[in-house]
Amino acid sequence: MQAPFQVQFIGATGTVTGSKYLLKYDRYKILIDCGLFQGIKNVRRRNWSDLPFSASDINAVLLTHAHIDHSGYLPALMKRGYHGPIHCSDATKALCKVLLPDAGFLQEEDAKYANKKRFSKHEPAEALYTEEDARKVLKQFKSLPFHQKLELPGGMTAEFFPVGHILGASAIRLEYRGKSITFTGDVGRSNDVVMYPPEPLPQTDYLVVESTYGDRLHEETDEEAVIADVVNRTAQRGGIVLVPAFAVGRAQMVLHVLQKLRAQNRIPHMPIYLNSPMAIKATEIFYDLHDLHKLNKEDCEKIDSMTHYVKTVEESIELNGRKYPSVIISASGMASGGRVLHHLKTLVGDPRNSILFLGYQAAGTRGDAMTHGAERIKIHGLYFPIKAEVHNLTALSSHGDYREILDWLKDMPGKPKKVFVTHGESSAADCMRLHIQDELGWHATVPEYLDCEILN
Repeated sequence: MQAPFQVQFIGATGTVTGSKYLLKYDRYKILIDCGLFQGIKNVRRRNWSDLPFSASDINAVLLTHAHIDHSGYLPALMKRGYHGPIHCSDATKALCKVLLPDAGFLQEEDAKYANKKRFSKHEPAEALYTEEDARKVLKQFKSLPFHQKLELPGGMTAEFFPVGHILGASAIRLEYRGKSITFTGDVGRSNDVVMYPPEPLPQTDYLVVESTYGDRLHEETDEEAVIADVVNRTAQRGGIVLVPAFAVGRAQMVLHVLQKLRAQNRIPHMPIYLNSPMAIKATEIFYDLHDLHKLNKEDCEKIDSMTHYVKTVEESIELNGRKYPSVIISASGMASGGRVLHHLKTLVGDPRNSILFLGYQAAGTRGDAMTHGAERIKIHGLYFPIKAEVHNLTALSSHGDYREILDWLKDMPGKPKKVFVTHGESSAADCMRLHIQDELGWHATVPEYLDCEILN
């Protein structure tokens, strides 16, 4: 009798964070993605909970892309006993070299700050992992090009396909004894400002698809005009525009848009700062990998010459004290951590200023609260009144909406036996399930946390 081939959903169920899928076959176990849970406190607590498997029993980890909600638990997995290979695309490996140590550093800094100010309920507050832990796990990374077959233990094969979203983002198709399952990871836009559209997927028996925007369409918006309007009105008030942006993808995109607007004299020639060591390093990688995005070398050089890079803590503190009109881009994109929090504390209480978010804000994050009309925001144990203008330009999201994803799936040959809808809030995932069933005629379901499915 053939051993079961099954998948367990350990993250990205009822939430857009914590992506983890455990694939079991014969006596082997493969983990697809290994992300941090973020947002609502009850969800974040899962980062500290016991895993539903032994880390030392995992034979390999495969990453769809570098974002922390897909890769950020890897150092913790290593601490729990995993010392095997981590397979990913070349660009994902390059970006993880930046993102993971930074994530460890920020956790250490947050713990130190919590202990200093005594606002944590834990005595003492501790980091889930350190910068040193993150640098250790990087030694386990093994990258490969798109479309190259990867041989895994027990006769399983894997292949990576580009899906836009960010540099190196991949769908992963795995095959075992004639059965196949494909994980889309995060799917990019059909007409992104800087990234190429996702490549059509090959035939697959089972499909795990994201649903971040499963219940909505992106607005038909002139993004450049909206950004220009926010910058101009804020400058006229003598204020500062703060842009919380993901260090990989959105930071580079908004710099490109601002450079175009300034070159066309549609915004003033005010200073534009990138205040995120992680985003600065990611931007350097972005410049180097011209073949993976739409911007050429000249475009990147124009962005580089326009941007003031804030690298040291001292420079960041000095920037936080300046009052003249400027644009500050800082991570993280949902205002869940990083240097952006210090800027928020300084800027959010002044009606002359503007806070411009760029895309999806997970439930429970400060970005979600602010874009839904919160009157005050809690940062480092204290509350700050929100008097600055708050905007969210969702049309600049790096995720395809349900129409873009459905149109992409239509190009896939054949019909999957079953589709598992994940990586979305509960309502978004269920809406995506209905769209897939009604428009494509495919059998779709929304798995719950820790559900297991036998793949017959």
